[in-house]
Amino acid sequence: MAFQRKQFDIVLGRIKEPRGKIQVVIGPRQVGKSTLMDQVLEQCPIPYTLAKADNVDPNDLNWIKRVWESARGTMVVKKQAEHLLVIDEIQKILHWSDAVKEEWDWDCTNKVQLKVVLLGSSRLMIQTGLNESLAGRFELIRMGHWTLAEMHEAFGFSLDQYIYFGGYPGSAQFIHDETRWKRYIKDSIITPAMEKDIKLAANIYKPILMKRLFHLSCSYSAMELSLNKMLGQLQDAGNVTTLANYLDVLGQCQLVCGLQKYANDDARKYNSSPKYQVFNNALLTANHRGKIETIRTDADLWGRWVESAIGAHLLSAAEEEDYQVFYWRERDDEVDFIVATDDGCVAFEVKSGRRKMSSGMKEFVKAFKPVHSYIIGTGGISFEDFLQTDVTDWL
Repeated sequence: MAFQRKQFDIVLGRIKEPRGKIQVVIGPRQVGKSTLMDQVLEQCPIPYTLAKADNVDPNDLNWIKRVWESARGTMVVKKQAEHLLVIDEIQKILHWSDAVKEEWDWDCTNKVQLKVVLLGSSRLMIQTGLNESLAGRFELIRMGHWTLAEMHEAFGFSLDQYIYFGGYPGSAQFIHDETRWKRYIKDSIITPAMEKDIKLAANIYKPILMKRLFHLSCSYSAMELSLNKMLGQLQDAGNVTTLANYLDVLGQCQLVCGLQKYANDDARKYNSSPKYQVFNNALLTANHRGKIETIRTDADLWGRWVESAIGAHLLSAAEEEDYQVFYWRERDDEVDFIVATDDGCVAFEVKSGRRKMSSGMKEFVKAFKPVHSYIIGTGGISFEDFLQTDVTDWL
């Protein structure tokens, strides 16, 4: 049997329930949303219609109406008590949420038992449409990046392979040819995300600056750098506000983000230098010219890859599990990652050989009294155990 992610049971279970809400499956590119839906449809207990918006004119809003009416017509002609409509890449149709709202409300009024599942890659654009037009009519099913446990079970990845190559399932077959692997990551993930998803999701007035910011931010994963210094390296006539906005968009698209410093007041959080963090270590590796042999034998460099993998693991589950990720620093004292929940905060210090241990954890515990404080690495939780365990188990 092909590998199934945990969202398989969730989606199939929602389909089997009485018609209630639109089910919306969201997640970044290449995490297996379409594959998961194909697996679900193989076991779908009711008739279904699958439509994909990949090659549809983005301005053809009537396409959604035509697909919807075809599903309704099928129900009538075949005398079906209920039917499932699945629309993949829905965000590629401009103003899609208005059309979905109109058709869904018509079905509700006329008691048409047409269940609906929508799939979308651009979290920013999907959620904008949901919040503007479909409030109260949907449930989100989030799919994050693949974990070590999933990549190991599905493709036999070792810990080192996961830290270096990250968790994109489509790239797993190429890891023994790094040149080909990097080309796949750039052509199939980075370029479409930058040139299609982001342009559809937000108004980007300086696309070249956005691209440069993305590549530089990935290369700085697990490192701090002020936006002023970042702007100087980009050598572009932009400003710090523009960079901050673009970095927020990149984070919304689950590519790379700037973690804020943990503090008791928002002003100190927002005015801190960001700590850059990719959502998938493949993005760090693809933006580096080295090979696994050279990086693995450089303790300082490998330590940064390890820390970045820990950060990516924390970030990938953040939205689904409803927590925020920060870092903390006061002068020479620092803690790599702080997870903040409604119940308090949990501190994670990564001991990877990248640098000497400071008194950061001790000072953080004294100042903020976290619910838990963990060392990951030497003398603490092993990297493998942490990366194979759900983050919520540590909270």
